[in-house]
Amino acid sequence: MNYYRGKYNPNEERFFKLSRSKVESFVQCKRCFYLDRKLGIAQPPGFPFNLNSAVDNLLKNEFDHYRNIQEPHPYITQLGLNAVPFQHENIERWRANFTGVSYDHFDLKFHLFGAVDDLWINLANQELIVVDYKSTSKSSEITIDADWQMSYKRQMEFYQYLLRRNGFKVSNTGYFVYCNGDRGRERFNEVLEFKMSLIPYTGSEKWIESTLFDIFELLNQDAIPSFKKSCKYCQYIEKTQPYNI
Repeated sequence: MNYYRGKYNPNEERFFKLSRSKVESFVQCKRCFYLDRKLGIAQPPGFPFNLNSAVDNLLKNEFDHYRNIQEPHPYITQLGLNAVPFQHENIERWRANFTGVSYDHFDLKFHLFGAVDDLWINLANQELIVVDYKSTSKSSEITIDADWQMSYKRQMEFYQYLLRRNGFKVSNTGYFVYCNGDRGRERFNEVLEFKMSLIPYTGSEKWIESTLFDIFELLNQDAIPSFKKSCKYCQYIEKTQPYNI
């Protein structure tokens, strides 16, 4: 199958590459998504979170050890799950940013993809369990209840959707492995310690198909969506317009 990326072209015969993060961009602000994927005007890139990436890599190395010996990680045992890290020939591809778990949506000619952090398999029912690593540093209790964390939940649901479209049995319940940097220690001593939280989340993919069709409809229209008041990028552009900047 032949794909293309960048600006969407309604006359293109190839399938358009649409990542999980771009679907989230559409959910956040239709105008910004349209400017990016239809007109080629992307938002300024964010700062890389190098410490978060380091934590992700260390967790992957740790879970890969248990994947290779096909034994449950102590965190899995702590949850009381009869599960082990999923061993599959495509696991590295599924975890790579520009390939990920992918699915060709033939009705819309979209090549959908998203990179998972990890997958476990429930040995009792052979269902895959989506696992997402998160890291932060805060003194309050770790939860996924804040409004801004809805994007985390949609992220997990999208991975579940992709895996099901690849023929896998997937549990509705996934887990966030949350690493919370301990800021209460007296001294640094070149060691950053983390407290771990394992947070279950039961997702639903009901929103995804309708959202994909909404994306298709938007990309095939000529009108630019209006400003969104809650979007910081829209606010910035709107406030600068009177000055002809």
